[in-house]
Amino acid sequence: MKYILSVFFGAASYGILSTIVVLAYGNGYKLGEVVGSQLLTGFILAWMLALFMKWRDAKGKGVSKRSIASATNHSKKMTWKQRLLLMAAGTPTAITGILYYQSLQYIPASLAIILLFQFTWIGVLIQAISQRKRPNGIMLLTIAILFGGTMLAAGLIEQGAGKFNATGVVLGLLSALSYSLFILFSGKAVPSVHPAYRSAWMITGGLVLVFILFPPAFLFNGLLWSSLMFYGFLLGLFGAFIPPVLFAIGVPHIGEGMAGILGASELPVAVMLSAFILNEHVSVLQWAGVAVVLIGIAIPELIKRKRKLNGFSLQQN
Repeated sequence: MKYILSVFFGAASYGILSTIVVLAYGNGYKLGEVVGSQLLTGFILAWMLALFMKWRDAKGKGVSKRSIASATNHSKKMTWKQRLLLMAAGTPTAITGILYYQSLQYIPASLAIILLFQFTWIGVLIQAISQRKRPNGIMLLTIAILFGGTMLAAGLIEQGAGKFNATGVVLGLLSALSYSLFILFSGKAVPSVHPAYRSAWMITGGLVLVFILFPPAFLFNGLLWSSLMFYGFLLGLFGAFIPPVLFAIGVPHIGEGMAGILGASELPVAVMLSAFILNEHVSVLQWAGVAVVLIGIAIPELIKRKRKLNGFSLQQN
């Protein structure tokens, strides 16, 4: 259960981002500055955690010298091939942010969220193809419920499709694909390495990519010491630090398909914050959609628990 909660809260953290981005754009900051400050903060926090874990392990109580040496050299055992692999696995984090934040400049946030949430079936499709295994009925039912709830929560049924910018739609769909790949790589890339070290190297890869695409002029022109630092810290904490750490802990234990479904927890958070922080109107149907999404997230775990209880009862009899 703790691994499920880990992925759930990691995904929910992403729901905070759209509100922060809207506020940052409202203060005149550009895409590169927003994403760059986010990844920079995430980079600093991730490596602080990695160094703390190394120090804590080395100073552990009642451990042998051999254990201390093993813990101290934990990250040193990684080869550069493994480090580069983790950095490559971390690039979808940056790409997702870039694509999603850019799509918000072309299309309404409600549609952008819907497009991003196509990762729920994209992730299951990728897993099915990679494992050559057809999704079971429960997984398909869950996806259908999540899709319906997403449509309601985003307000698309009430507002209609309207005329949307094609560039924004493509960017939104690409962000969904990138997010699916991030979830996949979170569980596959060097799983034997401690999650703290894995996350640090993955965020490093994302930071390098962002700084290549958007040279960090904000580091030298004084913008970093403005309110950009505040927005960057929040985005880095909830977008580049907490999710990779929690995903690195949970995804290897629950699988990419379940992780993709739990990732839908981002939507209810985004809707609630848009209502309470941005004072956007959220209708009764949208709140109903949020409830449907939460039910869809819970269904696989409830069925799993029911089967365990039935199995336990049969064993007792």
